[in-house]
Amino acid sequence: MPPPKDVVKIAIQMVGAIPQLIELQQTKPLASVLKDVCDAWSLPNAEHYALQYADGRQTYITESNRGEIKNGSILRLTTSPDQEAERLYNGIRSNNVDVKTDSLKKLASLSQDVTFAQEFINRNGLKLIFCIVEEGNDSGEILAHTLKAFMELMEHDFVSWETLSAAFIKKIVSYVNMNAMDASVQQLSLSILENMVPSSRLLFDLVKKEVTVDRLLTHLQVTNAQLQLKAMALLIALLLAATDSERRDMMEYLREKNIRQFIHKNIIHSPEPLGDEMAHYLYVLQSVSLNLYDRRMRTSMDPYSQEQRELLQSLRQAAFESESEAPTGNFSTERRRSLCAKEFRKLGFTNNSNPAEDLRRAPPGLLALDNMLYFSKHTPNAYSRFVLENSSREDKHECPFARSSIQLTLILCEILHIGEPCSETAQAFYPMFFGQDHFFEELFCICIQLVNKTWKEMRATQEDFDKVLQVVREQITRTLSLKPTSLELFKTRVNALNYSEILKLRQTERLHQEETLAVPVLELRERLKPELLELIRQQRLLRLCEGTLFRKISSRRRQDKLWYCRLSPNHKVLHYGDVEEGVQSPPIESLTEKIPVADMKALLIGKECPHTKEKSSGKQNKDVLELAFSIVYDVEEYCLNFVAPTRYEFCLWTDGLNVLLGKEMTSERMQTDLDVLLSMELKLRLLDIENISIPDTPPPVPKPPSNLNFCYDFSHAEQ
Repeated sequence: MPPPKDVVKIAIQMVGAIPQLIELQQTKPLASVLKDVCDAWSLPNAEHYALQYADGRQTYITESNRGEIKNGSILRLTTSPDQEAERLYNGIRSNNVDVKTDSLKKLASLSQDVTFAQEFINRNGLKLIFCIVEEGNDSGEILAHTLKAFMELMEHDFVSWETLSAAFIKKIVSYVNMNAMDASVQQLSLSILENMVPSSRLLFDLVKKEVTVDRLLTHLQVTNAQLQLKAMALLIALLLAATDSERRDMMEYLREKNIRQFIHKNIIHSPEPLGDEMAHYLYVLQSVSLNLYDRRMRTSMDPYSQEQRELLQSLRQAAFESESEAPTGNFSTERRRSLCAKEFRKLGFTNNSNPAEDLRRAPPGLLALDNMLYFSKHTPNAYSRFVLENSSREDKHECPFARSSIQLTLILCEILHIGEPCSETAQAFYPMFFGQDHFFEELFCICIQLVNKTWKEMRATQEDFDKVLQVVREQITRTLSLKPTSLELFKTRVNALNYSEILKLRQTERLHQEETLAVPVLELRERLKPELLELIRQQRLLRLCEGTLFRKISSRRRQDKLWYCRLSPNHKVLHYGDVEEGVQSPPIESLTEKIPVADMKALLIGKECPHTKEKSSGKQNKDVLELAFSIVYDVEEYCLNFVAPTRYEFCLWTDGLNVLLGKEMTSERMQTDLDVLLSMELKLRLLDIENISIPDTPPPVPKPPSNLNFCYDFSHAEQ
């Protein structure tokens, strides 16, 4: 007979004593449980003790979290949080350096627990930390433990960042600005400042004033990868918290300091692999840079602006310079206006008499005019050739430069997500963005010439305009998906992907669809599906057995904390636990938390997840919703919450968990994998093997490669 729902069987340890095996009644007050445990070991003053998990984060058990205790949990009897907080408070005040160091080290560890953190803060413990920093008498290990403890205590949001004193902040800033300072202290100081920046405008102004961009660039150039990462994190935090004008000034200053070249050479092409955190910061830096174009993109042309009209005239004069130099003094105003209208028509404006009307649409607004002017000034030969070449064609076959430029600018804005907010999790940046000054304008120069080239290949007329731009969009997106490392490589590849290649790709995709729609083929597909779905299920479970590194994301900032989750080889238990930065695949024994698969009740995704509902009061990020999923487990229906690092991992995990729950796989990746496998299998089954000799014996199996190191070590299998 199963035990009652409100009773869990647990073990309780104590140093120097034989463990107790008890049945914990969840309805019984925790104080009474502690009294019984202490009485069994003849310990007086039960109120001075508390229970905490023996493994993992060693969280204290309280009335609010006791419901999370599961059957088989191992707890430890230890000093109560209030007693421990009092002991450490006195230890930090000790004149003995060793006692003080040990107390601060223990404080940094215990402060991760919310119960202990509250007890320590209630004793005015933060004032002790402030004194250590402000007095400046300690350094090295003591200072590092102090700053680490401060970070952990502030993580619980009991105290506002705005309450920090000016003296404390100046000390933290000084650690960042010092040349001869312990790297661990500088890393923690940068993290503290990163958290301060988004908290209030006052703190942003203070940090921006005291920590110069030059100083952050100095930290970016060190060989210490963690220090480099924290400096980049603070730089990104400053950029995101700045106003539009401040952000524009900061980006201009970074451009003057050649940060782009440094990132391209020393970070992107570093011998060390690029971490997820740095990839995210580079994505944000790229997004912030491109979003500087948002204002021009959303600004319509003002036909009454003298400055903007002069820009339009300079565009016309650059194309028809020789004609413009012809003596026009004898021309009447009407004749001169007629000549200009004719030239604007040759430039490809729809409204010849008032070309400003073509630029009233926003987006792309004035950004399209900026691009046309950049093209005319920086590649004048290509510009003149484009315009004059199309001026000599028959009317119906000329490629309109201005109209094409306006539409192309809009396409590039959509592809590069200009004007969209930064994602909290995305890591997809273009390496070639950091390899080129004026990336957007240079990309436009390549693509507008591609428009002309594709127009000629398609022998297009004005009626084909939308069709040509659709092909150009496809050429650009297909080439960008290859992740070219430079604009030169992009130019080579996008020009190689001509109209005939696009047609071949489309035809291949169309034939693939047609051949799979025949009735006999559809019947064969249905027969093959169960076998291939089982293959996908096995692959998903194997992927869960390998495990994945997840990041903890709070509503306040992107977290540095990591945790790992993997399925046991026998597919019966999910193991998970916190891990340190740099750990790629921790052994299953080091993951102390467990969830039996038999206890799993349901899988929640997106808005259904509790950790997305918790943030609903703030600005909800679409990316987090698309990557969030939760496992509901146990009779009490607890939740283990995930935010997948990528959409690919999200699909693998949700599919794998659905398999464990005995449900159908529903991700888009499953459908893609199934289509690929079905396509391969169908092609093999439908091969014409007439007049092909099939050998009696199979071909020899080649020797295993030298890097055959991906087999599973069954010595780690659960007994």
